[in-house]
Amino acid sequence: MIRSLGVIAVVLSAGLMAGCTNLSKRIAYDGQNFRTKVAKVDKQRDVFLVTVRDVSRSVDGARQAAYHEAVSYCVASYGSSDIVWDQNPLDKDIALRVVDNTVTFQGKCPQAV
Repeated sequence: MIRSLGVIAVVLSAGLMAGCTNLSKRIAYDGQNFRTKVAKVDKQRDVFLVTVRDVSRSVDGARQAAYHEAVSYCVASYGSSDIVWDQNPLDKDIALRVVDNTVTFQGKCPQAV
């Protein structure tokens, strides 16, 4: 009985520590955390869509999160942070098209050309 309680305590502690680690590694943009996703367009690795959810938390933060996620993708895929954007998320003169509290940007890692 005592042994099984010890095993349960270790498993619960590991689960709690894993949760804390993930939260501490998250980057806040304009004081907010955003869920982001990068997806290839038509199976082309160099052309991608970056999607940011919960835009209503902070439009500026969502723009920053999109930019950061895209740069991370291009660096991991091609070793460079250069991006050719259809609409640069950091360009505040561009009106965002928000659908269901989500914004999407398209870009291309030019090293693939």
